[in-house]
Amino acid sequence: MPYLLVRHKVEDYERWKPVFDEHGTFREQSGSQGGRLWRNANDPNETLILFEWDSMENAQQFGDSDSLREAMQRSGVADQPDVYFLEEVEQFRA
Repeated sequence: MPYLLVRHKVEDYERWKPVFDEHGTFREQSGSQGGRLWRNANDPNETLILFEWDSMENAQQFGDSDSLREAMQRSGVADQPDVYFLEEVEQFRA
């Protein structure tokens, strides 16, 4: 399964989160299968999001979309995001 990993800082997490949630409809229409959201324990305005995607092509199109850029701007993303398109190699324990 393809993944999209995004790390960025936001001006205010409480302002950012509703826009992120609202953008979920567009993500789903673009092939997102859901994901996981983390906040940095030492900086709650730094987020990491790991999305599962239906195809690498759709993940890359989403990453390049005007809709994503607009949502990030509107929600108060405060830095240049780090974006990684990933393919799982293996799962392991310990």
